[in-house]
Amino acid sequence: MTEAEQTTTGTPAAAADTTAKGRRRIGVLLAVAAFAYLLDLGSKLVVVAKLEHHDPIEVIGTWLQLEVIRNRGAAFGIGEAMTVVFTVIASAVIVVIARIARKLYSLPWAIALGLLLGGALGNLTDRLFRSPGGLQGGVVDFIAPSGFAVFNLADSAIVCGGFLIVILSFRGLDPDGTVHQD
Repeated sequence: MTEAEQTTTGTPAAAADTTAKGRRRIGVLLAVAAFAYLLDLGSKLVVVAKLEHHDPIEVIGTWLQLEVIRNRGAAFGIGEAMTVVFTVIASAVIVVIARIARKLYSLPWAIALGLLLGGALGNLTDRLFRSPGGLQGGVVDFIAPSGFAVFNLADSAIVCGGFLIVILSFRGLDPDGTVHQD
């Protein structure tokens, strides 16, 4: 029985629906997430090994430096007493992305969610395994632009993924690949 016959006879409508939308993009999501996560993890390992307990390194004068700090809070060091809350939020983001991934057919959404997932996993790894551990570890931040918060590559992935999600939402593209006009 061909797909057209299956669709007209009412049998496996789900198969016809999948073909109409294209392929699910879970592989892209996981590849982007793995790339972002490993880049973040690798950069933190190098930075901690080579730069921690040293003076900042000037990349572009005082405008951009590499300086290792351990951030137990959120951006700008806000909420240092709420480390466990940030850990729970990162875990919730990962669960939400996993649920969305089941219906993910949009390549741009797969990239955006992959960046978000990789970044969340990067910072969650620090919170779980860095001192003092147990959901309260300090996130390693090291990119220090003058007059701005010190951040890391996981933070960059989260911001880029979030920005892309906002653009996709404004353009009316849903994770399942459909476009709606509001």
